[in-house]
Amino acid sequence: MTSDEGRIRDAERLVRELLAHLGEDPDREGLARTPHRVVDALRFLTEGYRQDLDDLFNDAFFSEDYDEMVVVRDIEFYSLCEHHLLPFFGKAHVAYLPRERIVGLSKIPRLVDHYARRLQVQERMTKEIAETMMERLAPLGVAVVVEARHLCMVMRGVEKQHSHMTTSSMLGAFRDEQSTRLEFMNLIAPRGAVGSA
Repeated sequence: MTSDEGRIRDAERLVRELLAHLGEDPDREGLARTPHRVVDALRFLTEGYRQDLDDLFNDAFFSEDYDEMVVVRDIEFYSLCEHHLLPFFGKAHVAYLPRERIVGLSKIPRLVDHYARRLQVQERMTKEIAETMMERLAPLGVAVVVEARHLCMVMRGVEKQHSHMTTSSMLGAFRDEQSTRLEFMNLIAPRGAVGSA
């Protein structure tokens, strides 16, 4: 048995103990395979810890004479709140101003998933995406806005069903130039809302 297999088996045993602690019978038909399914799901939802950024980007940087804003909006993601291990989910909007290089389109959603698929807080995830784009691509600026619903606030605690959280990280030209920031915010505004008062 590999060390990874041993860790998985230990995790399944802990889930089984948790079910018993909650007052359930872990041997009943509906729960017999639950420890395996829970560990499998949690490993998928935290695979960001086991990914390598070099593999993610895979040298997908290309020289290009393009100096206008590049925006990828409405990138859906799912993550786990590190405080309660409950999901939060929503959309990320990522923009950059190229400096002689662009990045392959699919790499931006993959980067969002890289940081979303781990135990997270939204504020940190937003900053990590922006800083990694800045470091790997060296553009003139990066902007990231993340909008999410947190089930730890919907299902427990204050139980506010329709609340959303929005976080942003603006680097380089997006932080320094109000017109650049405003252009980005207009581009990610809900459709039909651009230019509205």
